[in-house]
Amino acid sequence: MLIVLALGGNALLKKGEPLEADIQKDNIVRAARSIAEIAGDHTLVITHGNGPQVGLLALQGESYKSVRPYPLDILDAESAGMLGYQLAQQLLNAMPEREVVALLTQVLVDGNDRAFKQPTKPIGPVYKKSDKQRLADQAGWTMVEVEGGLRRVVPSPEPQRILELPSIKLLTEHGVMVVCAGGGGIPVLMDHQGKLQGVAAVVDKDLTSAVLATELRADRLLLLTDVDAVYADWGADTARPMNRATIGELAQQHFEAGTMGPKIAAACRFVAAGAARGGGVSAHIGNLDNIADIVAGRGGTVIIAG
Repeated sequence: MLIVLALGGNALLKKGEPLEADIQKDNIVRAARSIAEIAGDHTLVITHGNGPQVGLLALQGESYKSVRPYPLDILDAESAGMLGYQLAQQLLNAMPEREVVALLTQVLVDGNDRAFKQPTKPIGPVYKKSDKQRLADQAGWTMVEVEGGLRRVVPSPEPQRILELPSIKLLTEHGVMVVCAGGGGIPVLMDHQGKLQGVAAVVDKDLTSAVLATELRADRLLLLTDVDAVYADWGADTARPMNRATIGELAQQHFEAGTMGPKIAAACRFVAAGAARGGGVSAHIGNLDNIADIVAGRGGTVIIAG
């Protein structure tokens, strides 16, 4: 079975933990050991987040005043390379018999996407309110007020196409475990001559994972996070885990845009695309520590077309 496995940020850095390299490594070691529990029976393609790591790189760049901070697409590539290296290394340590490759991934976005007119995705450190005009003038950043100061916001356009998809397909067909689409991939634009260029944006990692799973014709999409399942009536006294849900049932629930919402959207897109081809696919949301039960359908939330 071909599975696209999307690691949430909690697999790399748990909430409240400092951005220390050794802590990040310990978390990745644990993630690799969990993945090894199911790897023997399945072909895996692994994606991952990079939010805290991009934020740290941005903060480090801002502290060195002799050069202008590197563009966001470069920071995306740096963080994807760093985390891809660590994930591939620890997967090899956990499964020395397997071939593992980390692949930098460019994701094509549409320059006319409405997200470019209304940036909403916060990234990087919190700045002083007195820095607002300087950052707008010198860097051209859009800033919004948050608790404690200001944060930069960037567009989060829809992923259109994964440029390295043929290479990912070739590798998986030869039994290679691929780590790719770090942080949703590096967003790029294509001009009328077919030339590519990076863009200051962030693509949602779960939506990119859904595109990847759909194009690979994966059997399952696993969205692994720090909760055990999707909850109906989240935040209310009536909250309850949804062990199995259809696209229609999920449409009747409200999910936070910055947390569970993108995962639900990604899961439903993948399942709907699979149903249009004849069905037989499912998406799963749950905790990485329960990965074996999730794959077996005994844990997390199973999402089907209906």
